[in-house]
Amino acid sequence: MSTTASRTSLLSGRYALATIGMVAIVGVAAFQNLAMTTIMPVISTDLDGQALYALAFAAPLAAGVPGMVLAGNWTDRAGGRVVAWVSAALFAVGTGVVMLAPTMEVFLAGRLVEGFGAGAIDVVLYVLVARIFPPELHGPVFAGFAAAWVVPALIGPALAGIVTDVWNWHWVFAGALVIALVAFSLLVPTLGRLHPPAAALRPPWQRTRIGWSVAAAVAILLLNVAPDLTPWGMVAAVVVGLVGTWFALRPLLPTGTFRAAAGLPSVVLLRGLVAASFFGSEAYVPFLLQAKHGLSASAAGLALTVAALSWAASSWVHGRLGEERLTARRTFGVGLALVLLSLVTALAVATLDLSWWVLVAGWFVGGAGMGAIYPRTSMLTLRFSGEGDDGFASSALTIADASGSVIGLAVTGLLFTATGGADGTVSFPLVFAGMIVFAVVAVAAVRRLGPVPPPATSGSAPATAGSVATPAGSTASTGSTASTGSTTPTGSTAPSGSTAPTGGTAPSHGPTAG
Repeated sequence: MSTTASRTSLLSGRYALATIGMVAIVGVAAFQNLAMTTIMPVISTDLDGQALYALAFAAPLAAGVPGMVLAGNWTDRAGGRVVAWVSAALFAVGTGVVMLAPTMEVFLAGRLVEGFGAGAIDVVLYVLVARIFPPELHGPVFAGFAAAWVVPALIGPALAGIVTDVWNWHWVFAGALVIALVAFSLLVPTLGRLHPPAAALRPPWQRTRIGWSVAAAVAILLLNVAPDLTPWGMVAAVVVGLVGTWFALRPLLPTGTFRAAAGLPSVVLLRGLVAASFFGSEAYVPFLLQAKHGLSASAAGLALTVAALSWAASSWVHGRLGEERLTARRTFGVGLALVLLSLVTALAVATLDLSWWVLVAGWFVGGAGMGAIYPRTSMLTLRFSGEGDDGFASSALTIADASGSVIGLAVTGLLFTATGGADGTVSFPLVFAGMIVFAVVAVAAVRRLGPVPPPATSGSAPATAGSVATPAGSTASTGSTASTGSTTPTGSTAPSGSTAPTGGTAPSHGPTAG
């Protein structure tokens, strides 16, 4: 199908309302992510919570992990309509708590509830992609998700900064809540197309898998609270958090993920590493511009705006060029080179006290790199999964995306706090240097990708390439139709973070990440 035909098909006939509703949801997530990153330095000062700065970003991402897994299993059992309503309600309640928060502790509690609901609603979006759109439209849908960031990127950071400067940050979340309710109302008519499977095809509740997802969230959050503890408490929290994260993530990811086995494991690992390097750094870009260069919240948000715009433009170009001209290895090579260039630029600005516009320009370059990497990892996840394991593959990509972002934030939070915070001389440079290490490891993961199967045509089953390995004795469950692919800049429903995919029906004892 030609690109022109694909774009037309998304807005015609049976696909129009679904496309508009889903893009509206992604747009809401984009606005909230960009606004949050822009004004978080002001919030942390107002609520006396600078030590918990990174946790404010990590909390919703970590909570989203069990939200995705639970919602994926529930969606495969019930069809998705009820899941969507419950998820939207939780997101609204969490945003309301954040809006009214008088202390940093209440603010974080609201972020946890908000993140759980956001992770679950992401599942519904990707189930809709899988069940409504044919395979040849998956790429254009993902490009549409990236395009949903354009308007929020143009006005979101500046608007959030202006509202905060003129009134206060509470009103930013009030506006986000109203926009979210309107966006969800656009999606409601489409939810009626998510019918539950026949009783004989409904998978069982995956209690073990859900339990591991909760354990992973707790372990990752433990890493993020470590900077606020005593020295010995911090050491204990880091050790327990790292070991716990490793054990808890293994049942949630494909076999061989931690050793970058060929196929889906390498794709999942790449997604997590890239998310860690970019989003672990991005939270500190406006912070650096405000703390060291004296920019206002609205001016500091310019870096996020240009990165989101370049992300969307890069995703559009990625969809136009096609796989013959832009192979997977070439896409990842170019994308990672751009991300590394942006991180090195940020390190140079933080170390050498270069002009603020150098950092803004560098982040523009990094956004372009992410815009190439994210849609291709989403497409390859669909490509490497087959009927019966697409839910597990989708869940794995989403969990790697969210977990990688949170781990990156934990590392940057530890480095930042341990070296003096905003008043330290090496705190900002160490943040960006640490994330460069993650990006370099991601380059190694690309080299382990292996052969990529050709795209499936409409009506044919995806090529599996043997990439979703299951342990002996386990069987893939049925009824899973969840799709995948996060297109989000800041780790949560975004071309940056996450509109993230789903946690569907993995084998009952799930493949493990070796």
